[in-house]
Amino acid sequence: MSMDNRKRPTASSNSGNSVYWSSSFPRQPARVLIVEALPPWWSETCTVLCDALENFLSLACSLDGPCRIPLLSLYVISRQQECLLPFVQVRGNLARLRSCVEELRTIPGEGCIRGAARGGELLRQAVLDSLQQFKQYIRHISTDKQASNNISVEVTVVTSQPGRGIVRQLETGLKDADLVSLKRLLVVQIYSAADWGQENHSPEATHTEAEDSLMLGTEVDLQRVENSTFAMEMVLKAWLQEQGGDREHLHLLLPSPLDNPIPICVKCDMQERLISPALIPLNPNLGMKTESARDFLPVTKGSANQSQPPRKLKAIKTLRADGVCESVLYGLPLVIRPTTCWQLDWDEMETNHNLFHALCNTLRSRDLFLLLQVEPAQTSTAGGSGVYSHYVLQPSPSLCLLLKPVVSKELLLPCTLSVATQEPAPDAMHTIQGCLTQLDEECVFNPLSLSSNMYQHLRSRGLLSQPRYPYRLQPAAQSQPLEGLKGTASRQPR
Repeated sequence: MSMDNRKRPTASSNSGNSVYWSSSFPRQPARVLIVEALPPWWSETCTVLCDALENFLSLACSLDGPCRIPLLSLYVISRQQECLLPFVQVRGNLARLRSCVEELRTIPGEGCIRGAARGGELLRQAVLDSLQQFKQYIRHISTDKQASNNISVEVTVVTSQPGRGIVRQLETGLKDADLVSLKRLLVVQIYSAADWGQENHSPEATHTEAEDSLMLGTEVDLQRVENSTFAMEMVLKAWLQEQGGDREHLHLLLPSPLDNPIPICVKCDMQERLISPALIPLNPNLGMKTESARDFLPVTKGSANQSQPPRKLKAIKTLRADGVCESVLYGLPLVIRPTTCWQLDWDEMETNHNLFHALCNTLRSRDLFLLLQVEPAQTSTAGGSGVYSHYVLQPSPSLCLLLKPVVSKELLLPCTLSVATQEPAPDAMHTIQGCLTQLDEECVFNPLSLSSNMYQHLRSRGLLSQPRYPYRLQPAAQSQPLEGLKGTASRQPR
């Protein structure tokens, strides 16, 4: 079957041998995970790694939208090399992937090691075997030779041994191998606090490292992470981000500071900060429906005319306003104001209005936000607990509050926010400052100054897609008798 970039699988399509690379993520590589389950380290990292894998796969298998991980394969190296999972599609395949993780948990963490040289050879064989398996799989399912040549694979090795030693073994063992289909080889070293200090003071670590992820060769990267479930989840969630790089994502056009009509172009890349809850088919939802007040209210069973109970948001923390990053907020904000429900008596409404006014004033004067939690209305039918959603309540100068959904740790994606350690280049600084002086400055932003041309666009689409209907019946049509009134056809219409 041909590998057509324009085709997208549905969320429930998990059968057959076809693999589709979505047009939204055209360069997503297939994934190979090689786990070193060697004693004595495996007894300390087994639970952490397997829990992270199970959490990540539960998310990846449930995501709607473009295919982010087309194929996945899993190898394990203990006393021998073993392929626990040949290449399979991830979406809709949770049962098989979870059984593979459970099999990984059963590998014993005690025993003896046959030597580093033996482990290095098994690791080399696992990498080469995964590349060969990938070539055979693509050759089997694809009849489009050009499309199959553009597909690559990324191999991730998880180890608890000193990372630089594993990198050198792989660079030496793979220097004469055919790595055409290999896009990247990443070594992830899981360390504890004691191991980190010991390796940094060993003769092997002779230079300091400014970043966690370093390019140590043309083919092999090294990334060190702590021995925690969340840290390993973030390593795996990097697979969900777009792995393009062939072209920049956007061009930021600034007016030229001179009379040159050609604008200054700043080329940028975009990165997702979180997984949109709208891509996860949950009921109750994660709070992503803030498009209208009706979407926000809980769903009730019964008559459609039955009034919906109010949503209950429990305050759990106060937050410093300057300590909340905008990148962890999502969705459309809702304006919150004191209720004017007619069913309340006047005394209760006045008391409620005073409390709301005091809350707005206190949050604004202390520069605070309120962190809210919505507890699940009922437990899941599958036996597990429901889903919690969280919101941030922001004050405003008026007698209103602003409600915004805030992301939870399960939906966060890895994002390295680098901090500039030196001042910008003087010539670049002069150019940008000259560009910005060409723009008008407004002290207060007024959205009424913006127009999207939406009304004209909607009218043009409506005129093209709908037939024209006359405003009134034509006289010729009026003189025709109705089918059921043939006996009174002599009567003139009024």
